[in-house]
Amino acid sequence: MVRVALVRGEDPLEATYKALDLINANMFFSSDDKVLIKPNYIVANKPEYGEVTDPKVVEAVSTYLLNHGVHNITIGEGGLGSDTADRAFKLLGLVDFAAKYGFKLVNLNLDDYVEVNLPNALRLKSIRIAKTALSCNAIVSIPKLKVHRLATVTLSVKNLMGTLHDKGVMHSHIHEKLIDLFRVLKPRLAVVDGIIAGEGGEIGSIPVKIGVIIAGNDLIAVDAVSAAIMGFNPMSIEYIRKAHEMGLGIGDLNSIEIVGGSISEVKRRFRIGGLSFSSISRSIREKL
Repeated sequence: MVRVALVRGEDPLEATYKALDLINANMFFSSDDKVLIKPNYIVANKPEYGEVTDPKVVEAVSTYLLNHGVHNITIGEGGLGSDTADRAFKLLGLVDFAAKYGFKLVNLNLDDYVEVNLPNALRLKSIRIAKTALSCNAIVSIPKLKVHRLATVTLSVKNLMGTLHDKGVMHSHIHEKLIDLFRVLKPRLAVVDGIIAGEGGEIGSIPVKIGVIIAGNDLIAVDAVSAAIMGFNPMSIEYIRKAHEMGLGIGDLNSIEIVGGSISEVKRRFRIGGLSFSSISRSIREKL
């Protein structure tokens, strides 16, 4: 049975370390790995708004891996604009953090891109992916716990879209395309930042204090648990259900061992929508 850690706490560092210990995350990596840490910085603002990954979670995952012998670590992200990731890195203190530990920081929107063909794709026959993402053999997806107006949830699988040159290509048939992207990148680990989550939508989110970190090496299982925390039936979310049926991960909660806490302790029904595009734009401007 696949294991997913669910840890309650107010301190992102402490909760993340505990979650990683509960699943023995070090067992999924070796000292030879080239790791890409992929947070969600779709916009450059602070984590308390419920839109972006808390940098303390990024720091915890990175230093956890470093302490277990993994030294080749890159923190990389794209965002809405060409300079979004760079502004987020600076705003959130990750420039100084990366320099202190010798980690690389990469704005994936400015990276070289490689055309990847997917002969057995559900929808994506070819896609341009950042070279850094392809050159790293182990990807750790660190999304924010929040909802999405098209995909219902935006979690560890959808967070992989930040590696793409043209993210807009994903917005039709999004669930099948997420599965295609997932099969190409084969991420190694997921850590979801649910300390302060986001409802309403992926941008212009309404912050919701949940106080939880979710972690596991099966991204479908992690997303299933995370979706359930937000009040959704995971198997009603198309990419989770299809990935489960294709044997790419476990989406059925009955087949997931949850350690550290329970869904019922933190579950809340998240709403989707309710914000106009103009209010989203205004929200972004106010937070910059």
